[in-house]
Amino acid sequence: MGGCIVSGVIELPGVESSRAIRGQLNAEGRPVLLAFSGGKDALASWLALRESGIPVVPYYMYYVPGLRFVEDYLTYCEGIFGCRIARYPHPSLYRWLNRFVFQSPERLAIIEAAQFPEPTYEQMLTLVREDQGLPADTWVADGVRAADSIVRRLSIQKHGAMKVKHHKVSVVWDWRKAHAFEAIASAGIDLAPDYEWFGRSFDGIDARFTGPLREHAPEDFERILEWFPLAELDLVRQELAS
Repeated sequence: MGGCIVSGVIELPGVESSRAIRGQLNAEGRPVLLAFSGGKDALASWLALRESGIPVVPYYMYYVPGLRFVEDYLTYCEGIFGCRIARYPHPSLYRWLNRFVFQSPERLAIIEAAQFPEPTYEQMLTLVREDQGLPADTWVADGVRAADSIVRRLSIQKHGAMKVKHHKVSVVWDWRKAHAFEAIASAGIDLAPDYEWFGRSFDGIDARFTGPLREHAPEDFERILEWFPLAELDLVRQELAS
């Protein structure tokens, strides 16, 4: 996969380059968990880890179970990379249910009686490590990049790209958006439909996402309504406001 790592990356004083960080991970000789959203930065991270010879154990956290467009793209990526992507519920799913987000009145007592847990992201990572049979100190890689926002840049500048306390590592932190797209194009990988439909990775159930899904993937739109029956009201609100 030549050409994945290109010149012109971001530099921050006191922060090791992502190339050096991947070298450290390679030297450890252990698998790395990858938080895989299906987005461009997650793809770029997987490609960079693969090029660095680091075994990857990818996992995806779903916001709504069983969305066909999500499953289709995960299956596509499994074929590209030759391994399974484990699926787990995202903490937001529990939070939305427990807070009755877009729920009809007759469901409230049922949801309250269910007493759903509300795990934190860190707790979910502990469960993912255990489920995958990996040690508690296994690194979890993500696609966070300093160029994404000033908040992320300042966070990396202050805390570094390898956070030992939680064993989290940003393996392409110094790449620009162009680097991610170049890596993906060089590998011949198609982007998820998310970018065409939403302009970003799918991560919510508001009108930004349900509107395009109603148009492009009506079965998935209906699936969201099975879990969140009043989600369509946000589309009504948006239409009335326009």
